Amino acid sequence: MGIILGIFFILHGLVHLLYAGQSGRFFELRPGMVWPDGSWLFSRLLGDETTRLLATIALALAALGFFAGGLGLFFQQNWWRPAVVGAAVFSASIFLLFWDGRLQALDEKGGVGLLINLVILVVVLLLKWPV
Repeated sequence: MGIILGIFFILHGLVHLLYAGQSGRFFELRPGMVWPDGSWLFSRLLGDETTRLLATIALALAALGFFAGGLGLFFQQNWWRPAVVGAAVFSASIFLLFWDGRLQALDEKGGVGLLINLVILVVVLLLKWPV
């Protein structure tokens, strides 16, 4: 079961890289998708271009955390759990801070990722799974 969960963490990290590509405007995940433009916190302070750069860097770091956690789990390292928990908390923070404050199209703004991060935290912290 640990191998499956490790693969899941790595795949979740890959999705963060897709969002990093979207935020950096290397490609569009969907036509017309503009996330993280209009962030309730950063766009007003920094402008959309700097907000996109900050989101790209943050998402790449979150992906790195999930990759490390997944590999740590594969190799049965004791540090895999803090790596995954840290990545999940950091990732959830990214999607909350870069959200535009609107409830439309939440799937394009990391809403699904936020829910996955919450499930990861419950499974890893509360259920202590895998043992």
